[in-house]
Amino acid sequence: MRRHITALILILYCFASIAQNKQKQQVIFDTDMGPDYDDVGAIAMLHTMSDNHEVDILATISCNHHYLTGPTLDLLNTYFKRPQIPIGVPKGLGISITAWQKWPHLLIKNYPYKFQSNDELPDATTVYRELLSRAKDSSVVIVAVGFLTNLSNLLHSKKDRFSDLSGYDLVIKKVKHVVSMAGRFPEGREYNIYKDTVAAIDVVNNWPTKIIWSGWEIGNEIRTGLKLISNKQLNSSPVKDVFSLAIPMAKGDSLGRMSWDQTAVLVGVRGLAPFFNTRRGRMLISTNGKNYWQENQNGKHYYLTKKMDFDKVSDIIESLMMR
Repeated sequence: MRRHITALILILYCFASIAQNKQKQQVIFDTDMGPDYDDVGAIAMLHTMSDNHEVDILATISCNHHYLTGPTLDLLNTYFKRPQIPIGVPKGLGISITAWQKWPHLLIKNYPYKFQSNDELPDATTVYRELLSRAKDSSVVIVAVGFLTNLSNLLHSKKDRFSDLSGYDLVIKKVKHVVSMAGRFPEGREYNIYKDTVAAIDVVNNWPTKIIWSGWEIGNEIRTGLKLISNKQLNSSPVKDVFSLAIPMAKGDSLGRMSWDQTAVLVGVRGLAPFFNTRRGRMLISTNGKNYWQENQNGKHYYLTKKMDFDKVSDIIESLMMR
């Protein structure tokens, strides 16, 4: 009997060791953090999955020039006890926009943070190049839930003190794939594409690794937030505060807010199964920001299609938002 118990203990120990040694997904989170508030739910998911040892958050990067995006990222990383996560912001020309509900201003008023504006933070491209240069080959997943400005800038970056490789070659060597919340499928006109159409066309035509598109039509059907704000066991938090403020302000959010950015995070960390299927091919974008789909069995692009019931996906996402 004692021998059986010893064997069982050894088996359990082996399973525990395998779980501990399972390689965590390396993620760079690129967000517009402001026009909508699903970004807040998305970054909360990332931190929860980091607590679960599923992911290493290498950086949180803004593609939005608004002066509060960097401080808001700093505030959220600080709240989730990871103030050391690098933050990058765009320094050249680009889009600057904030939320009409003014939720970033609410957070800045009520929670601690170090950086007062984007001026105190490094350039997004520099942060990308430094982190990618140190990463293992083909190890980094970029989860992009905003404009594709930073990805375009990275592609065109030159060698620097971090790497002798061009941005294009650095991406080929270090990036596993991109998961991007952008586009409508099989065709349509979507915010993250048309707000910086030039960058979007550049990335769609020239990005060298696989891109998984989480389209508008996916997140539009996955509603979250109502359970979060009604959870009496969850004390005040930046995430709960934002959803509590913003959901009542829009009639269309009465069933919960659309979870566009959260779907990209879910796939970026946990993969497609068992949540979604995909179609393979290539996205095409016109100069007015409308996207189209071209079927191609050898294409590097994929877009998400329904697999798991959307209510179940909502429950999974919301549970990760309620840390």
